[in-house]
Amino acid sequence: MRITGISTHVVGTPWRNLTYVQVHTDEGLTGVGETRMLGHTDALLGYLREAEANHILGSDPFAVEDLVKRMKYGDYGRAGEIVMSGIAVIEMACWDIKGKALGVPVWQLLGGKVTDKVKAYANGWYTTERTPEAYHKAAQQVMERGYKALKIDPFGTGHFELDHEATLYSVSLIEAVRDAIGPDSELMLEMHGRFSPATAVRLAKELAPFKPAWLEEPVPPENLKALEKVAAKVDMPVATGERIHDRIEFRELFESQAVDIIQPDVGHIGGIWETRKLAATAETHYMLVAPHNVGGPVLTAASLQVGFSSPNFKILEHFNDFADADIKKVVKGAPQVVDGYFHLSDAPGLGVELDTDAAAEFPQQQARFDLWADGWEQRKPKGSQ
Repeated sequence: MRITGISTHVVGTPWRNLTYVQVHTDEGLTGVGETRMLGHTDALLGYLREAEANHILGSDPFAVEDLVKRMKYGDYGRAGEIVMSGIAVIEMACWDIKGKALGVPVWQLLGGKVTDKVKAYANGWYTTERTPEAYHKAAQQVMERGYKALKIDPFGTGHFELDHEATLYSVSLIEAVRDAIGPDSELMLEMHGRFSPATAVRLAKELAPFKPAWLEEPVPPENLKALEKVAAKVDMPVATGERIHDRIEFRELFESQAVDIIQPDVGHIGGIWETRKLAATAETHYMLVAPHNVGGPVLTAASLQVGFSSPNFKILEHFNDFADADIKKVVKGAPQVVDGYFHLSDAPGLGVELDTDAAAEFPQQQARFDLWADGWEQRKPKGSQ
């Protein structure tokens, strides 16, 4: 079997463009991959056009390791976010083809299942007025849909510092959310790399009474010494990793022991097998895995293949019941959350199929997501409808 070509489809919303890639073969099997780029969708499409000619055409889709090696190192230049995301969409499509050809789900090819279900946590649910009352109501609605976990960044446009008034207001939002979801549901506290170590530590202590399940990306991701400083002073699990694009770059993070939960994005770190390798390394450091997942149904399905086959997989992020819920229509067999969990599927490959006609109903947009702009949490950029 050989790859005869690829086709790309961008599904657009005002705040995110989702790039779907179909990999076609000479035996009629087609696989699909997906990633979500932040402001670099056209750059990704340009890279894929070059990679198709240089590396992908004529390749054996079963030889996933070889194709990834050639795409990552064959251009000599160091692979960053765009290249690793391009590798990811092709890689997961090849796994999809492989599973379909063999009649088994991808998780079966990764060593088999270790669980029948993966817990989900909701994100994108607080696209409402930024008040305790509105957040309380929105969080209740998440629980009514069966979720047992959710995540929130309550800090507005905070950057490095957060003054006393803004701190009190952020605390009031978390208090309302915790009251809405009860004591037993998990509440993930997101900081989006906003703060200095001193501010992150202070805020973590202010919010500790509400029992966050983790403190996510408390400082910008470039400086691991700053992260170590925070981890040494807070009494809750620390999570990070969504902006690391090569599993080799996790080496220093593992050595530092500064985090308890790593959050690779399957769509940015080279795909399914790369993430599974990373999960195995994390297991040797007694760390859990909870992938970043702001993608649509294909990226969710790909992340779940790792989840069903990894002993140290904690939970999976899910936007698609709340933000841009209509995009689930572009995929047949989209994973669903039932009673707070994704349940094991025996469907071959990734278990999903891209509906290109439905995808065409969501054309690419000038998607914009600015975490430093007022009202960012509503995910409605200025000028959008």
